[in-house]
Amino acid sequence: MSTVRRDYENFTEPSDFYLTQLDRDTHARAQAARAERGAMGREAGQRSAQHSPRHSAQPGNHADEQIHGRLEDIVDSLREELTALLHSLHQHPEIAFEEHRSAAAVAELLRRHGIDADVGAFGLETAVHAEITSADYDPQRHRTIAVLAEYDALVDLGHGCGHNVIAATGAGAAVALAVLLSEAPSAFQGRVVFLGTPAEEGRTGKEYMARAGAFDGADAAIMLHPYGYDLADQVWLGRRVLTAEFSGRSAHASAQPFQGRNALDAASLAYQGIGLLRQQMLPVDRIHAVITEGGQRASIIPDHAAMDLYVRSKYPESLRELSQRVEDILQGASLMTGTDLSLTWDEDPPSLPVRTNTALTDRWVAAQSRRGRAPLPAGVVPETVAASTDFGNVSYRVPGIHPLLKIADSDVALHTEAFRAAAGSQAAEQAAVDGAYGLAAAAVDFLIDDALAARVREEFEQAGGVVDVPGFFG
Repeated sequence: MSTVRRDYENFTEPSDFYLTQLDRDTHARAQAARAERGAMGREAGQRSAQHSPRHSAQPGNHADEQIHGRLEDIVDSLREELTALLHSLHQHPEIAFEEHRSAAAVAELLRRHGIDADVGAFGLETAVHAEITSADYDPQRHRTIAVLAEYDALVDLGHGCGHNVIAATGAGAAVALAVLLSEAPSAFQGRVVFLGTPAEEGRTGKEYMARAGAFDGADAAIMLHPYGYDLADQVWLGRRVLTAEFSGRSAHASAQPFQGRNALDAASLAYQGIGLLRQQMLPVDRIHAVITEGGQRASIIPDHAAMDLYVRSKYPESLRELSQRVEDILQGASLMTGTDLSLTWDEDPPSLPVRTNTALTDRWVAAQSRRGRAPLPAGVVPETVAASTDFGNVSYRVPGIHPLLKIADSDVALHTEAFRAAAGSQAAEQAAVDGAYGLAAAAVDFLIDDALAARVREEFEQAGGVVDVPGFFG
């Protein structure tokens, strides 16, 4: 046996031009957005000075400065505990539905501050549930807001998506609100529901929790995600997962190839058809596919082939349409090759795009401004920088926000070793404190301010209101 290697040196390194240009364009848009925001702030300040004796930096017609100031002090006092939780999860990553240690660590933080935390909630062993209510809470008169935390990690990459930071911010916000209420029982009226949500990575844990009633009675839901920018809002694509299996007939590839029905040909045709479809896809659509099985011996016509596919889009309706186009291609490949086709959609529930509530997001931005951050508005970072999250399913049940919190350089992508390192950095430690305050501040504003709550609900209804998530794709 001899092996001949011919190195033609044809491998081409991908150019970094496009990423560099995206960064330059983003920087330019960010400067313009900040300048516009500064001009609007100066104009608003002038109007306030003309009409009100109180025109210092206040959080508007929301929770008063005393409450926000005390809330901020409480969160700052939790820094050591939040940092410890962040690093504990980072050093002991656990994948979807196996986050037993992580869920216990989150629950322990809550219990240390007098919050009764239930591990194993809503039928999931690693889900966490806790509630904080004012003494006079009345579900007929007062609002409920859900504060969410994630803590699952990636296979072979640990916390390369930074869910340890999410856990620290969500738990920190819940603790801060509980401490505030214990110190000042009249600080707010209503209910805060803390939800530790497992299995975001590919398994859609929040949808399982929602179907078990986790969001019943909630008027809004809030969480955040670490990133390479501070962003008030960014596109999160809906996602479906499809497994396609082609069944044919094996035959000797030399003696009787005409007796075979080639399943690998079907998979190959489907893969090429998807490639051709991309020219006609919407700019907000994505399809990823791999052929996972395609035969064992070159001398045998393969009688079985399989493909795994991800289908993504910016809107639920366009995701449904794209799913049908992909099915058509797979069925066409089956017809052309005389093979049978089996399709399995969404072994775990699909994820819908995130529908962001801008009225509630404004309160997040105001809170982050107090922490020295300046979250960029939607449209500054290109929509091509987009992933998926099961929080989208929540946002079509109740008004929600899912802002992004900077812990890394802007060129560091999610699901990379570099982002895993960032999730354990000093920047992540500071982000955990800033994020915990931001969530707590947005929550208390929503519970206190009737006008804000009305705007949040009106926006939600105008955007389409509640969607039947389990039945959306039929």
